[in-house]
Amino acid sequence: MDMKKRVSLELRHRSPAEVQELVLDNCRSSEGKIEGITEEFSNLELLSLINVGLTSVADIPKLDKLKKLELSDNRISGGLEVLAERLVNLTHLNLSGNKFKDISTLEPLKKLPQLKSLDLFNCEVTNLGDYRDSIFTLLPQLTYLDGYDVEDCEASDSDGEGDGVDDEEVESEELWEEEEEDEEEVVAEEDHDDDDDSGDDEDGGVNGEVDSEEDDEDDEDEDDEEDNDEDSSPAKGQKRKRDPEDEDDEDDE
Repeated sequence: MDMKKRVSLELRHRSPAEVQELVLDNCRSSEGKIEGITEEFSNLELLSLINVGLTSVADIPKLDKLKKLELSDNRISGGLEVLAERLVNLTHLNLSGNKFKDISTLEPLKKLPQLKSLDLFNCEVTNLGDYRDSIFTLLPQLTYLDGYDVEDCEASDSDGEGDGVDDEEVESEELWEEEEEDEEEVVAEEDHDDDDDSGDDEDGGVNGEVDSEEDDEDDEDEDDEEDNDEDSSPAKGQKRKRDPEDEDDEDDE
């Protein structure tokens, strides 16, 4: 797919001014030049042109808000002056896998005061003996070269990749994590309270059963006493038998 058609597809019914990121990787440029990208992309912050067959960046438009430019795996060998003229706020530039051979071809990048990260993996210039020292001397504004700073400390993901994570997003994520922790604590407390309630219910149930058994035993004792009383008294309609002593008393009289 050619670059112009790819740009049209990536717009997705948006106006160029609405686009902040434009990824055109693996499409085909005509005659090795940039096509379809104009100054109308005034809010563009990321432009990715990986493996599109570029030999020149001369046709890149003025994009004042562009911060990250991906140009790896092309055939560019020079002409970087235009980047310094038209991309004044560029902070991350990836030129890996291109045709840069000499340190001098990178000198125009000195005019990019915001440039923080530069990648030149798989370029012939990296084979020079004093490559890293020379680049850091040439570009003092640079923090990371090929993902490492001047002391060979690796860049963090946000610094090395330029993913645009700002303080507000970090704070928002921290607040979200705090809210999630608070919710977990509330759930844990509720579970604990439920356990206590269930324990009380169980105790109450056991005590209730014991009380019920005691009441049943009392009822049985009362029933036994009533039965004994009934047995000891004469049945209704029967004469009480006279004792022999009672009969002797009557004869004496």
